[in-house]
Amino acid sequence: MDNKTVRFSLILFFSLAGIFIIDQNIKKLFVEGFRYYSEWVDLILVYNKGVAFSMFSFLQEYLKYIQLTLVIGVLVYVFYLKKICYALPVGILLGGAFSNIYDRFIHEGVVDMVYWHGWPYPLFGEVGFAVFNFADVMIDVAVVWLLILNYKPKLCKS
Repeated sequence: MDNKTVRFSLILFFSLAGIFIIDQNIKKLFVEGFRYYSEWVDLILVYNKGVAFSMFSFLQEYLKYIQLTLVIGVLVYVFYLKKICYALPVGILLGGAFSNIYDRFIHEGVVDMVYWHGWPYPLFGEVGFAVFNFADVMIDVAVVWLLILNYKPKLCKS
C-alpha cells in the first residue's frame, strides 16, 4: 500500500471513529435519563423511526439496510477516488451515518435529543424545529464541506 493510501485511510478511519464514539456517548446520556428544558432548546429523548423529519418511517425495518447500502456505496466510491482532501469530510459524514444506523439496529430508531423551539419559530406561530442529534449536525457539516470541495476544485489538489 502506498503512502497516499495509508494517509487517506488513517484520516478517514480516525475521523469516522471519533465522530461515532462522541455521538454514541452523547446518546448514552439521554438513553440513561438525562434531560434539560429551557426557553429556547430542550434536550429530550426521541427515537426517530424515519430519516429527517421522520420521512420514510413507513419503510420501518428496511430503512436501516437501505441506509447501510448507501453508506457502504459512499465508502467504496471515496476509496476509488483516493483524494486526501475528501478523507476528513467523508470520515465525518460516515461517522455520523454509521452512528445513526447503529442506533437503528440497537434502539430500533435513531436517538435524537436536541429540540430547538426558540426564535424565530414563535414569530411564525410555529411550535419548533425538528429534533436532531450530534451525528446529524456532523453529517450536515460534512455535506457542506464536500459541496465546497466540489464547487471549488482548486481547494482539492490531491
